[in-house]
Amino acid sequence: MEMNAKFSKSPSERNVDEREYRRSIGCLRYLLHTRPDLSFSVGVLSRYMQEPKESHGAALKKLLRYLRGTCSLGLHFLCGRNLKLEGYSNSSHNVDIDDGESTTGHVFYLGNFPIIWCSTKQEIVVLPSCEAKFMAATEAAKQAI
Repeated sequence: MEMNAKFSKSPSERNVDEREYRRSIGCLRYLLHTRPDLSFSVGVLSRYMQEPKESHGAALKKLLRYLRGTCSLGLHFLCGRNLKLEGYSNSSHNVDIDDGESTTGHVFYLGNFPIIWCSTKQEIVVLPSCEAKFMAATEAAKQAI
């Protein structure tokens, strides 16, 4: 997927087959465990599963062609290698001025490689920034377990 690709739910664009689009996205989501290079593209295309347009279908086909050309790539873990699991979390307090919700995120590394990451709005509006950091640490701890 291009770096500056812009997608929208434009009503002027024709829809593509929802069932086929959802099936393809579901298969790609399954591959994310061994192909983290697909995460961003699959995440963006997943937003449009309700009413996929022609531009979304074209981007999906391009992603599938990329996958076909890179079948030999993936994550390979070697036995006996000392891989340390490290996790980091952070939050930004009251980022959204409309609803006052903070944003939280975390990332986990196995050795030097990120294996899990997340960035979301917190579901609870918090008052002090230390409470926002506590919520971020809680979400990261749940993921670690």
